Order: sequence, then C-alpha cells, then structure tokens
Amino acid sequence: MKNASLRTELLKMQRADLELRDQLANDGILWGGYNERMVALHRQHNDRLRDILSKYGWPGRALVGEDGAEAAWLLQHAILNPNLMRGAVKVVERSVQSGDTEPKYLALLVDRIRILEGQPQLYGSQHDWDESGNMSPLPIEDVANVDARRASVGLEPIAVCTDRLRAHAVAGGERPPSNYQEYRRAAREWAGRMGWLSADSSARSGSK
Repeated sequence: MKNASLRTELLKMQRADLELRDQLANDGILWGGYNERMVALHRQHNDRLRDILSKYGWPGRALVGEDGAEAAWLLQHAILNPNLMRGAVKVVERSVQSGDTEPKYLALLVDRIRILEGQPQLYGSQHDWDESGNMSPLPIEDVANVDARRASVGLEPIAVCTDRLRAHAVAGGERPPSNYQEYRRAAREWAGRMGWLSADSSARSGSK
C-alpha cells in the first residue's frame, strides 16, 4: 500500500456515510426521499473523489489497500454528479485491466449509470421496488444471459442476489412505496433534473 493517509481518509468518508445512513434509518426518515443531510454529505464526498481521481486515478488496492479500495466505492453515491460518475468509467476500466480493481466494481458502475440514464442494465445489480411491492431487479438487457455475464465478473447468480437484497430490505425496515406510479414518476423527474436523462430518454421513460 502506497498511500496510508489516503486510505485513512477514504475509510473516514465511508464511516461518515454509513453512520448518517444508520442515524436517518433510526429516526425513521431514511426512506422519505433523498434527505438533505445525505445530499450535503454526498456533495462533499463527490468533490473530494473528483480531486482523488484527478490526482491518482482510481484508488485501487496497490494505492490504498483492500479496505481503502472498497471504501472508494462511495462513487456509487455520485448520482448528483453525472459527469463525475460517467467520467470514472474509463478510470475504473484501466484499474481493472491492470488487475488492481475487481471487475465486479466496474460492472456495478456501468449498471448504475445505465439505469440512471433510463437504459436496461447489463448485470442485474440494480434493484428497486416493483409494482407488487417486492425488491426486484430493474430492467435487464438480454436477461437470459445475465447470470453468465455476472459470473464473468465475479458476481453471484441474480436469484441469490435478489433474495439477499430482499432480506436486507426487510431487516432494515424498508417499505415499498404506497403509490408505485408516483414513485416511478418522481424518480424519472429527478433523473431528468439532475441531467441523467436526455429529452428522448425522458419521453421513453414517461411512456412506460
């Protein structure tokens, strides 16, 4: 490990994120939309991650160790900054190709971006509530071959993943939205406002 201080900083950021999440969950307000305190913390972390990527590239195992590299996946919370998340794809790709980052992390990043852009995901990593009130995979491209793609990047079968996420949702006290259509409409509106959706993709999403 080359940069112990950066590792310590990333772990501190990760801890702050998890602690705030736990606090909001205990207060019963975690699931009531994107909480303003969480937004503020994510903006702060996004700004720092942008600086880290600019200076070091992707902080993989060689730079910050296994736990530091895992903590760097705060990038998944950069949904407020499409340019940061999209720009990180090539950086993570290079790190995966060098063997410094697990390929599953690139798969998770690609899926998250595709869903935010209103496209079907490739690896089935992104789940949300469905119309029946179950935590289920969001739309998947070529779903018949999703488990083969997942296996190629070190991910468990999608059925196992879905069962785990459903159990986690129950244990964490998550509840499905009372009005599913409004829930999806609000999500599309937010994605458009943040710059994730083009005019064409917004129209396609709105027609579903």
